[in-house]
This record gives sequence, C-alpha cells and structure tokens, in this order.
Amino acid sequence: MKLRAHTTSSTADEAAAACAGWMLARLAEAISTRGSASVAFSGGSSPASLLRVLAASTTIDWSVVHVFQVDERMAPPGSPDRNQTQLMSLFVDPAGIAEDHTHIVAVGSRRRAEVVAREYRTTVEKVTGGVIDVVHLGLGDDGHTASLVPGDVLLHETTSLVGATGIYKGYRRVSLTYPALAAARHIAWFVVGASKEEPMKQLLRSDVSIPAGRVVAKDEMVFSDAAASGIGGTVD
Repeated sequence: MKLRAHTTSSTADEAAAACAGWMLARLAEAISTRGSASVAFSGGSSPASLLRVLAASTTIDWSVVHVFQVDERMAPPGSPDRNQTQLMSLFVDPAGIAEDHTHIVAVGSRRRAEVVAREYRTTVEKVTGGVIDVVHLGLGDDGHTASLVPGDVLLHETTSLVGATGIYKGYRRVSLTYPALAAARHIAWFVVGASKEEPMKQLLRSDVSIPAGRVVAKDEMVFSDAAASGIGGTVD
C-alpha cells in the first residue's frame, strides 16, 4: 500500500496558501529548466481560494505559462456549470494569461463529447508533448477526481491522455485520464471540508476502490485543511 505525502493546515485558506506555494515552486523550476511551464486546473467550488492565491502571485512570469483544464462539463458556453467560468474569472484574467496560452476545452451544446476530447488531446500533446508540469486535483465526496467518476468507462482508458465520460450529475464531461496524470511531472491535491474526511482517508492510502486512489504520480503532495483530515481544533 502506497501512502501519499500529506500536509494539513488549520484552515482552508492556509491550505490554499501552502498548496499554491508548492505549485509555484515547481512552475518556477520548469521555467528555469525549459523556458516555459504548463499547469492544469480542476473545477469545483473548493479551488476558488487556491486560484485567487496563485493569480495574485508575482513570483512567476505568467507570460510563459500555458494553462489547461483538467476537466469540463459539456455545458453551454458561459454556463455557471462550466469549470471555465471560474477558471477565467479567478485565475486567467487576474493573472493576465494570454489567450494563446489559455487552452480551454471547446465544449458546446451541439458538439459530441468524443470529438471535443480528441481535439483537446491534440492540443495537450502539441503544447506539452504529453507531459504537463503541474496538475491540480481535487477530491469528490464519492472519491472521484478530475472527471474520473465511480463506474464510468473512462476509468478503463489506458492510452489516450483525454477522454469523454458518460453522464454524471447531469452532464457528460471531457477529462484528463489516468495516463495523463501518470505522465505529469507533479500533482498537487487540494482537499478541504469535512465532507471529504472519509474519501481523504482512502486517498492517502491509495485505496483503489475509489477513482482518486488509482492515480499514479511521479511526484505529488496532498494539501488539506483540518476538517478534511478529521482533526478538531488547530494544527501546529
């Protein structure tokens, strides 16, 4: 059983600051080594504070950073259900990421998820060579991460970097796959809130009964608050 590296902060904001610092250090390393960097962000409500901290950072030259989405719902453009909406408002626009460095999953109400997934895979491969520097992942109450959800066919994808899911909570989705996550240089897990306590235990011991537990990474760190870690009071 693999135990994942883990650090706990007292509050969600403190966990966001710790996670952001870790991600920024690895992006800076990529820029120093290769002259540019790539980062992929997951959706959901939890990463809002993380996105704000990263966008406010002046330690990174954001002009040489390519931004990707880990996953996206097949919802109409501009929909509040789109992960793009939060990513653009809380990170891309405040950080001043150029349009040609912002790689959004081109979903649409009349587009097939499989076509969108193929197009996005081509983009990821063209820009990164199939290796994203830093991937941010969250954790669902049901143990999902990215849009790798319990029982979905995408859990069995072994080659393609991007794939399409079935319907999950009202939408089909396009998501990075296990092969894409395994290829990434670094993965930062950001997990906050008391509802994540049980799946957090499973994630930390790499329990393959949940989708998140199946992620294999070259280098990763789990950042959580006390609530997600099941710790009362403060954390030293």
